Amino acid sequence: MEKAEMRAKRFDCSYGCPVEATLDVIGGKWKSVILFHLIGGTKRFGELRRMLPGVTQRMLTLQLRELEEHGVVHREVYRQIPPKVEYSLTDYGWTLESILRQMRDWGEEFVRQHQEEKISA
Repeated sequence: MEKAEMRAKRFDCSYGCPVEATLDVIGGKWKSVILFHLIGGTKRFGELRRMLPGVTQRMLTLQLRELEEHGVVHREVYRQIPPKVEYSLTDYGWTLESILRQMRDWGEEFVRQHQEEKISA
């Protein structure tokens, strides 16, 4: 195998399953939560940070960058003092809305069931 072919194989990012592709974009502890909050509208970095008290500044920055690289989040930088940065869903990001709302609904039901189990135990 030639070097160019080896390099192409090594960087091939095809997915074995469409669910794997979806999880690559929205998977992890914070990405889906960030996207869910952006359904509510454009947010500044500080707003997102307050909405996600368990996330570090570094992790939030990394997660937002990955979402931006995948084309689901738009980052708008306003050249002013102090600097202002806003995040919003792209048109492509809005296609995730139904998935995120279904995840919320499933999570609410999961929490409700587990609370009922604790009460009846």
